[in-house]
Amino acid sequence: MMNRQRFIAVIGGSECSSQEAELAEEVGRELAKHGAILVCGGLGGVMEAACKGAGSQGGVTIGILPGGSRQAANPYVQIPIVTNLGEARNVVVVKTAQAAIAIGGGYGTLSEIGHALRNGIPVIGLNTWSLSRNSQPDSSIIPAQNPTEAVSKALSLIKK
Repeated sequence: MMNRQRFIAVIGGSECSSQEAELAEEVGRELAKHGAILVCGGLGGVMEAACKGAGSQGGVTIGILPGGSRQAANPYVQIPIVTNLGEARNVVVVKTAQAAIAIGGGYGTLSEIGHALRNGIPVIGLNTWSLSRNSQPDSSIIPAQNPTEAVSKALSLIKK
């Protein structure tokens, strides 16, 4: 049954604005409503808000933790995965998912975006990074105007 499940990563900063937290919480709710499993880095900020939203709708949340303690997970992570990999866990977060939704974020989020795109995992962006290459816009991050659109795009882009 698990191989039929849809895994969506929600990536963003461990510290975020109240607006980013609201977006993340709504993304989490939408993912749960569609039966998708939320994968994240398991800490605070965007990750915690997304897990809170998913949990409020009965969704499943997985936190891929950078450290060696499952107690470091935010209180809304149902399945904490301890890696002791530090920032290298960013690769595990996106490789576990079939699509990623980036909300805000710093350089850690940018690294996750890069790993996802390099591995053919679609990235939907909500108020996040934009890319350019050789001074030309790069449209690899698919923009969304709101959480509902972000989740809809992510689900539609999962390879069957």
